[in-house]
Amino acid sequence: MTPHQLRQYLRFYQDLGFEDLYRRQPPAVTALASSTAAASSTASPSSTAPLSSAAPASRTEPPPHTEPGRPLGTSGSGATADAPSLSLLTQVGPSGETLDQIRTDLGDCTRCRLHHGRTKLVFGAGSPQAKVVFVGEGPGADEDAQGIPFVGRAGQLLTQMIENTAAREGIPLKRADVYICNVVKCRPPDNRTPERDEMDTCSPYLFRQLEAIRPKAICVLGSTASKVLLATSTGITQLRGKWHEWRGIPVMATYHPSFLLRGYNQAG
Repeated sequence: MTPHQLRQYLRFYQDLGFEDLYRRQPPAVTALASSTAAASSTASPSSTAPLSSAAPASRTEPPPHTEPGRPLGTSGSGATADAPSLSLLTQVGPSGETLDQIRTDLGDCTRCRLHHGRTKLVFGAGSPQAKVVFVGEGPGADEDAQGIPFVGRAGQLLTQMIENTAAREGIPLKRADVYICNVVKCRPPDNRTPERDEMDTCSPYLFRQLEAIRPKAICVLGSTASKVLLATSTGITQLRGKWHEWRGIPVMATYHPSFLLRGYNQAG
């Protein structure tokens, strides 16, 4: 097993909530310990000392703790303040819960400061059986007014990208067939980037949404969503166009549709 595979296994079990790992003694070692212990019980007390090898299976050290914002397997020099905290990786919803149950649990959320300026909470929209889920950063003004993700200009472009690309490839896929949501469920003031503590508070609900749907693939839109979902500080330029993974689900990162709408990308 390579170090990369070992890190993947450790992260998988940490996602499930395990903090301690134990290692079984190999059969040959266990048999030797048993036979040695049996021999010692028949020997005279003066000729044999207690055997430490007959002790229970040894306990391995738990996976190394990482500082907030540092994914497992990275060095301190590679971590930056805008990477998501490791605590997000361990917060998953109960097995088998539905989107409706998650929405009920979220309620009229006041868990972070973003609720002060919102009009409507934007949970997510689309098919609960979606094969593809799109994840953005947070609601904008149009989304805040309607309570539906990606309904403004960027959302209209995303819809065109989904449906036109699918049609070109001969795939019968419409926007209603996918699921769309955001890292945070309330609009940040002036459409600013969500702050670290706001994402830490809201991201577990995103993770529970993804666990409830278990799509065939996830498409993360933009740098913020990519860093949260992939637990990395790497920028979108380096992440895009490559397949990644989130809890066994393939992940593709790409630019946010709003990036394509910026004036300097529309030179005529």
